[in-house]
Amino acid sequence: MKGISIKSQEEIELMREAGRILAITHEEMRKALKPGMTTYDIDKLGEEVIRSYHCEPSFLNYQGYPASVCVSVNDEVVHGIPSKNRVLQDGDIVSLDAGVIYKGYHSDSARTYGVGEISDMAKYLIEATKQSFFEGLSAARAGNHVRDIGIAVESYADECGLGVVVDLVGHGVGKNLHEEPEVPNFATRRRGPKLKAGMTIAIEPMITLGDYEVKWMPDGWTVVTADKSLAAHYENTILITDGEPEILSRADGIEL
Repeated sequence: MKGISIKSQEEIELMREAGRILAITHEEMRKALKPGMTTYDIDKLGEEVIRSYHCEPSFLNYQGYPASVCVSVNDEVVHGIPSKNRVLQDGDIVSLDAGVIYKGYHSDSARTYGVGEISDMAKYLIEATKQSFFEGLSAARAGNHVRDIGIAVESYADECGLGVVVDLVGHGVGKNLHEEPEVPNFATRRRGPKLKAGMTIAIEPMITLGDYEVKWMPDGWTVVTADKSLAAHYENTILITDGEPEILSRADGIEL
């Protein structure tokens, strides 16, 4: 990482298009989700959609990651590796995290969905995680600091009685998938960098029904809750403006 970059209007337009294609990719994966399919099936579908727009998946081979989509099931928080042996069951929840490279610029977003009929607590977790993102988004305004986003996310999750993962954070996005600054989902002691118009960042709450503690599995990628509680993930790439922040990872006609 080499400092915080302020994007030009041309760069922002490229990131909007990357985000539009990514939103379409998520929608196609969402529509395909059903009991009996494998996490490998989801990954391959996501990759096919991305490539159909003559784009590249951001995650494939990134620091050695072996797939295009992170597919994390139930107590898996993030970075679940797709497998032909992992079959989705009715009642599972699955987090899909993906990225698109369009003309050299990245977009990064994540969603958590239910498979078939899920429990009321699972629904509560998914909705609260999504809302915690929007609480953070409301604080993502020029003149505020990165810490303000984390305070907003954590405060909402606390009100909901949910755990906020602290070992993983959001980040800047642009020519690189991960840029400065880091964007924690919790209150930090330092204010962090001041937010300025033209910054592009990913806000990505990772929320659990239990504790905040996580552990890494032997594959070196998959992160799970230490107490085996369900986890959800909601993320968008956003643009800081002189007014309301703009979600870049969106497409007309597709629900956020």
